Amino acid sequence: MGVGRLDDEDYPAVAMGQAAELLEVQPAFLRSLDAAGVVQPERSGGGHRRYSRRQLALAARMRALFDEGLTLEAAARIVQLQDELDAARTRIVELERELSEDRATP
Repeated sequence: MGVGRLDDEDYPAVAMGQAAELLEVQPAFLRSLDAAGVVQPERSGGGHRRYSRRQLALAARMRALFDEGLTLEAAARIVQLQDELDAARTRIVELERELSEDRATP
């Protein structure tokens, strides 16, 4: 697969130090997300945390909510609800398209 993995949002390509630098957080922040089960990175053969782009995006969302003063639990719940709402909206669009196609079929 090689370089093509870098296009995979779930490929764990970023080490903790790099992730912390990208997100402008301390590594302890990422460890706390892992301990809480919010962002659970893959582990290298040596046990080092490795983050995917999708996990970095989630951590960034969590950080933004922390910056607004929310607790870990509140931020995690808000992110979960936002994701559920996005999924519901996507499903509504799909169902509306199917309904429209069914009505157009004689």
